[in-house]
Amino acid sequence: MNWQRKMNKALVRVTGFQIERVGKESNSPPVPEIRPPADPLTDRLLEAPVFLLSPVRSGSTLLRSMLNAHSALHAPHELHVRRLRVQFDTTLAAKAMSALGHNQSDLEHLLWDRVLHRELARSGKRFVVDKTPANAFAFQRIATCWPDARFIFLLRHPASIAASWHEASPDKRTAEEAALDALRYMKAVQRARSALPGLTVRYEELSAEPERVTREICEFLDLEWEPQMLSYGKQAVLEKGLGDWRDKIRSGTVQPARELPTADQVPDALKPICRTWEYLK
Repeated sequence: MNWQRKMNKALVRVTGFQIERVGKESNSPPVPEIRPPADPLTDRLLEAPVFLLSPVRSGSTLLRSMLNAHSALHAPHELHVRRLRVQFDTTLAAKAMSALGHNQSDLEHLLWDRVLHRELARSGKRFVVDKTPANAFAFQRIATCWPDARFIFLLRHPASIAASWHEASPDKRTAEEAALDALRYMKAVQRARSALPGLTVRYEELSAEPERVTREICEFLDLEWEPQMLSYGKQAVLEKGLGDWRDKIRSGTVQPARELPTADQVPDALKPICRTWEYLK
């Protein structure tokens, strides 16, 4: 049925899995093993990449801009490298790569690393920062691809995230739909926080005390703090879908966060994650 195909496409896009009827043989090829680089010194060009894992509409473009102002950090727009795929057009190609010790996932990791390294090399800086929100759904694979990756988890009040997500495209989703859609990202970020070491940053604290928070981030990344991080400069107009494109982020300086919602303004669906993130008691 058409609705089943649509549901499976959405599920594959978000999780990489699909639903199949019990007893039905799948025509899909088996998922290649996800494994770390066999030889990190030759298989990876990047050194200690930084991944900013956050839900949508959580202030990641602001933090990206502040990090990018640091002389050692290159934080470009959302890159979506995990969506880059490698395929074998013939069985001989698959056999040839297997003889070299590569499966499909290995080759995709080489591609991801090469794309990010090229971008970093062009910047002339030391470390790359990727802030694509959808990376939260692939945190395990990212950590496997780059064993030396460092993770920053950016949180924001879930009700504020939902409200901002609705305001970003009110014609696409109702307030209720925005809350449920954004919750998927929040849960993914929380799973990553539970599984990976890293630094947790709150958007409300970043906007209220930017110097203190950016100093903590620099300490975590073993970098000297630089004052230009507080006045990151005007941003080029970003295309919707690659980061925040609104006037607030274009100002070049940190703007105050919106007033926090009261407890009775929090949708019921968001209350559990609000408690987990200590925005509600």
